[in-house]
Amino acid sequence: MAKAPVKKVSAPAKKSVAKPKAKTSSANIEKVTEDILAKLKSLDIEHPMQADLEWCIGSYRYDRNATGLVESVSRALTVLKEAHAKKTKGITAALISTIEEVLG
Repeated sequence: MAKAPVKKVSAPAKKSVAKPKAKTSSANIEKVTEDILAKLKSLDIEHPMQADLEWCIGSYRYDRNATGLVESVSRALTVLKEAHAKKTKGITAALISTIEEVLG
């Protein structure tokens, strides 16, 4: 008696799952925050905000949670916009637009 051929059942092809791309805003938030801090220090204004930004940068480097940075940067943005409106030297429209891009 002839045996029936055994059919090989192949495993279903695995679909490659695309990894989500890192948002550019989270990748650049640290750099933008450092730029804001440097600008505030060079202008010698907003000392409490400088301390807050320094603390938030350290916290972000420790736990990679950007929540504090985003809040601090948004507060700094309003201060920088006011200073830009007063024509404070060193605060450019390019800096403000970069901050707004990162905040989304």
